[in-house]
Amino acid sequence: MSRQIKIGNLTMGGGAPVRVQSMTNTDTMNTKATVEQTIRMVEAGCELVRITAPDVKAAENLGRIKEELLRRGCDVPLVADIHFNPLAAETAAAIVEKVRVNPGNYTDRNTGKWRTENGERRTESEEKRYQQEYNEELEKIGDKMSRLIEICKKHGTAMRIGTNHGSLSERIMSRYGNSAEGMAQSAIEFAEVCRKQDFNNLVFSMKASNVKVMVQSTRLFVEKMKELGMDYPIHLGVTEAGDAMQGRLKSAAGIGALLIDGIGDTIRVSLTEDPVAEIPVAYDILQAVGARITQPEYIACPSCGRTQYDIQEALQRIKAATARFKGVKIGVMGCIVNGPGEMADADYGYVGSGAGKITLYKGKEIVKRNIDQKDAVEELVKLIESTL
Repeated sequence: MSRQIKIGNLTMGGGAPVRVQSMTNTDTMNTKATVEQTIRMVEAGCELVRITAPDVKAAENLGRIKEELLRRGCDVPLVADIHFNPLAAETAAAIVEKVRVNPGNYTDRNTGKWRTENGERRTESEEKRYQQEYNEELEKIGDKMSRLIEICKKHGTAMRIGTNHGSLSERIMSRYGNSAEGMAQSAIEFAEVCRKQDFNNLVFSMKASNVKVMVQSTRLFVEKMKELGMDYPIHLGVTEAGDAMQGRLKSAAGIGALLIDGIGDTIRVSLTEDPVAEIPVAYDILQAVGARITQPEYIACPSCGRTQYDIQEALQRIKAATARFKGVKIGVMGCIVNGPGEMADADYGYVGSGAGKITLYKGKEIVKRNIDQKDAVEELVKLIESTL
């Protein structure tokens, strides 16, 4: 289990619910549009809202956005998304509850000094020089980040170290390539930098549009953390997943695989759609893997030639009638051949037992037999209400 941290009034990690977040796509300098979109996201269930701050002016405007949100009764924690501009990060860290920085943006890029002179393998002298320069680079990173860390400490601001596939430093690339190993190592280095400065209000993420790379790098990072006695919360997401079914399936595959491993304290589903559309997908993923229960669960068979009632129509009626029973598992099965066994972990069962006839279960026990289909949904609801 990860350590628990505070992001404004929100707890993350350490047994807290897996938090759902998203990101605005408005112009940060357009305060009105950003506030209105943020409120719509929060109303949909978003618990943490990220807003880009590409420069100092945008970072400063986060203060006006926050003021207007509070005036309108919305106290959702805000995250400043920073790229390439340490001054913007420092400005934002004094205003919002969390800042997100990319390790690749705090290192020297395209200097050429990390390339080997003899292809893939270094000579002994080259390796010695490499290690010296490598350590010097880490010291420089610590110096570059020290002011941001001090501001975060002063204001109780959290920080996400967000490693992205494809934006690794030249130094990391020279040793590990553009790989899952390189992503994990880059994040570990920044964890060490922060830990040396006694700053632990941290979240880490390994983002990639490639699901396998995202999953592998996150698992590697968690393994490396354990070896070093670290336990920072993890942010999960498949970046640039796309839209529609593809975006949802890629997100579910990557995020779901790690949640099943017990990894993940907050998630973001990245869709090329209105960010409000990301929120229900996130909750559906959490529900599917049992990480956070926010609605009923339906165990329903696809039906076959044995089914003697309209199971598709029945399932829709049951879902509409039982939507308020959060956390209840309801089995909707076509027949008694496999139905009772395959819905064994359901709390209630609706099982076809003949032509237009339904038998109701509570757990594995039959409660009512051979009810006419037209009355069965109402009887199921009465059964649930009477026994909850």
